[in-house]
Amino acid sequence: MAAHAVLRRKAGAVQGLPRAAHEAERALPLALARAAQDGIGLALTVERLEARRASLTELLELPPAGALLAIVEGPGESLGLVALAPEVLAAVIERQAIGRVTAAAPATRRPTRTDAAMTAPLVDRFLAEFAAGLGPSPDAAWASGYRYASFLDDPRPLGLLLEDAGYRLFLAEVALGSPALKRGEVLIAMPAVPRAPTTPRRRDAPAPAAEGVPAETAAPRDRAAEDAAAAAAAAWARSLESVVLGAPAVLDAVLDRISLPIAAVLGLRPGSVLPLPSASIERLALEGPGGRRLAEGRLGQARGLRAIRVVPPEAAATAPPA
Repeated sequence: MAAHAVLRRKAGAVQGLPRAAHEAERALPLALARAAQDGIGLALTVERLEARRASLTELLELPPAGALLAIVEGPGESLGLVALAPEVLAAVIERQAIGRVTAAAPATRRPTRTDAAMTAPLVDRFLAEFAAGLGPSPDAAWASGYRYASFLDDPRPLGLLLEDAGYRLFLAEVALGSPALKRGEVLIAMPAVPRAPTTPRRRDAPAPAAEGVPAETAAPRDRAAEDAAAAAAAAWARSLESVVLGAPAVLDAVLDRISLPIAAVLGLRPGSVLPLPSASIERLALEGPGGRRLAEGRLGQARGLRAIRVVPPEAAATAPPA
């Protein structure tokens, strides 16, 4: 809470936007909530929102320690920032990894590439919802066209990446989970003056030649750069796949589920017997996080250990009761 107070004090010291209710301040809480709920099923509520203008120097002081810093790119190659405090990042990862938000405090660590990969679609969805929520208002041109570009695990390079100009920023204090089990900050900052979008070059159009370089010699360089970018993207995809496929996954083998009155549960003692009318070793359910049914199987043994043979659903349905 002390860190929250420091952050609020820093944000309050930034001079700029009046507190008048305008379209951006109304659209942003709804965009955050929709992106979290529709994107990953995470309940998110904005409990407090600050809107300000800030210089680059002031902006560099605001991201919370240990935050994931998502660099977003907009029209005219303009760059902005979406910073997720450790509590927010932890809730996003927990919801996707184990299906729920816990009350455990986030570990003190630097964000990783895996964190960024799991967060990027949420950032993109928020930016799209935010722009759509502004409708035909004057703020629509300012906030439209931004997408996730990259991330930083250390705020020090921010001063070199971002342009030394004025920024519009929003600091949202959010509650995560239902009920709310984590609270943290989301910082959004974009250049206050929007740039005109550049006209994209047709794929079949020749690449423009550099000054003093013939077009026929400049084109192969562009193709080489595109090939290098494609190779880098493929390597990143393979690296991400290896990390994700190597992550642990917990499955539960379920014989049966029963419902009991609270009085019966309170009366359970060692030696109590619970009837399982639908249980059968010939028909088990394999469930993933959140009770999601993934497959069916039969109980057995393999090399002296309990084992489950996964069977097609139709075979499990026709198996005789045991």
